[in-house]
Amino acid sequence: MQATRSRSVRMRHGHYTWSTILLTVALCAIGPHSHAQTSAAGSYPNRAIRFILPFPPGGGTDIIGRLLAQKLSEELGQPVVPDNRPGAGGNIGAEAAVKAAPDGYTIVICTITLAISPSLYKDKLGYDPVKDLTPIGLVASNAQTLSVHPSLPARTVKEMVQLAQMHPGKITFGTGGVGTSNDLVAQIFRNSNKVNVLIVPYKGISPATVAILSGEVDAAVIGVATAVPYVKSGKLRALATLAPQRAPTLPAVPTAAEAGYPQLEAVLWYGMFAPAGTPQPIVSRLSAAFAKIVAARDTRERLAVVGADTMTSTPGELGIFLRKEIARWSEVVKESGAAAN
Repeated sequence: MQATRSRSVRMRHGHYTWSTILLTVALCAIGPHSHAQTSAAGSYPNRAIRFILPFPPGGGTDIIGRLLAQKLSEELGQPVVPDNRPGAGGNIGAEAAVKAAPDGYTIVICTITLAISPSLYKDKLGYDPVKDLTPIGLVASNAQTLSVHPSLPARTVKEMVQLAQMHPGKITFGTGGVGTSNDLVAQIFRNSNKVNVLIVPYKGISPATVAILSGEVDAAVIGVATAVPYVKSGKLRALATLAPQRAPTLPAVPTAAEAGYPQLEAVLWYGMFAPAGTPQPIVSRLSAAFAKIVAARDTRERLAVVGADTMTSTPGELGIFLRKEIARWSEVVKESGAAAN
């Protein structure tokens, strides 16, 4: 009995020793990495941050991004350097962010095209928006309008649908190119109302806007800020704003839902992202910084000039929102048959 008891004690003692050794080894392996992350987050930022703008200079994303870059620099006390990486509907810039080191020193502003691209480009897309990017937060939105040339005898969306039913293939709809958000709204208009309208893609929304102003096309989906001066001068007629609320600058224009066509709602949103794997403390720091920036009165006023409203969200909320947007636009792209070249 004594021998058995001694052996039992030795086994328990041995088990305890090896458990302690394994735990110590694990802590030694994890500890430095964890400490490095915490240390990096604690001193963040201590150098310049690259702010990728996935569209050309002068456009809405560029204007909004540069304002936010300036404000972020003031908030964090380090240079925030705008870096235009245009092309492929914003995908070149997004992919550049995906490939960057996940250390908080590269961030990217993305738009609704981030949700459209997975179904539009399919196997050609070199990254997964959900897996390869870390959400930081929503920062702004830009309401759109369904506008027509004054020569089109339609003063409501319903009257435009009726005209399209009476004159199949006669009404022309200008867009910023195949697969753009305004192009897909035109596809929704056609498919949901089962009407035959001629969709005319241009190389960007700017030439499409020129086309509707000249009467080359009958209709187009264009931003509120762009539409307002033309609506007030009588050069365009806005039939609806494609947002949940009426635009303060176009108070008499109903929303798509108020007009009876809620499926046309399409808000052009802007969200901030970082490479996947960016430490959570840094993501939280950036998210809080952007929330503070967009809450500031002067930020709201400056964004309003380009027709944008400020938005805010937690990283988690943006992640959920992105998944919903991808699912929604996937159905639209599938139904439209659109595909990127």
